[in-house]
Amino acid sequence: MASSINIEKLVQGDLLNLSRAITLVESTLPQHRKQAIELVDAIYNQRKPSIRIGITGIPGVGKSTFIETLGKSIVAQGLKLAVLAIDPSSQKSGGSILGDKTRMEELSREPNAFIRPSPSSGTLGGVAARTRESMLLCEAAGYDVIIIETVGVGQSETEVINITDCFLMLAMPGTGDDLQGIKRGIMEAADIIVINKADGSNINAARKAKKQLEMALHLFPASHSGWNTKVLTASGLNNDGVKEAWKTVNEMLNTLRDNGQFEVKRKDQQTRSFEKLTELSIYEYVLQSLGNSHDMSHLKEAVSEGSINEYHASLQVIASLQKLSID
Repeated sequence: MASSINIEKLVQGDLLNLSRAITLVESTLPQHRKQAIELVDAIYNQRKPSIRIGITGIPGVGKSTFIETLGKSIVAQGLKLAVLAIDPSSQKSGGSILGDKTRMEELSREPNAFIRPSPSSGTLGGVAARTRESMLLCEAAGYDVIIIETVGVGQSETEVINITDCFLMLAMPGTGDDLQGIKRGIMEAADIIVINKADGSNINAARKAKKQLEMALHLFPASHSGWNTKVLTASGLNNDGVKEAWKTVNEMLNTLRDNGQFEVKRKDQQTRSFEKLTELSIYEYVLQSLGNSHDMSHLKEAVSEGSINEYHASLQVIASLQKLSID
């Protein structure tokens, strides 16, 4: 697969080669992993500096509508935008269930916008295992802003902060999101909270939720980054407050750049990425090696049938690993 990817064209922004490259890094086939790592390594120093934004929120909060409205505003400024939309995975096919490209029709027609739905494949943290690699490929293709739309499943969403510069959370008035519906971990992690769907009969409820959230955030310790979480109201459907949200994103990033925390955050993310990448690489290598030297499917079948317990099976795997290290 790697041989079909033209790196020179990818760096020039060719969508076909970018799509092929993302398909490669998302592949779970063992023979593709080394190729994917070599590809990302090859384009690493050719990347364009970008703004990385993570956007989360419960299903039904209007993430796609908000992102489409925000995205159209961004490309109207002459910027190139990539949206990496992580969708829930089908238990049967493993593929993406919702398909954000079909839900952002107007944005997908913009020549400077690239939308890529990816299945989460059961990965915790609201992002796919290879989302950061896809993000780096988009940077190499010249995108100025990269939005990562997460699955939206709750507490595990905080993983997205480890690959983005700004973490924006969408909440909805009148659903309990204002206090109890938002878990403390997400509230602490969010850089900006936007009460979405603040239109029609929801306007007063949105204003009330904004005040309650601001009061709740005052109870949290001050952020070491020098940025305190801002709460806004918006309507993605009516394009109200969306430009204000984009302005607040830039205010936050300017604050972090001025106090040196932007660079600190990026370096911390690179270190964490190395650790996670190494863990995944070792795990995949071990599985591949065991697959060649030990009948893993036989062990799984034996555990499933109850002829051995999972701990005894695990001890056999450890014994096989010890044998591999000796060999």
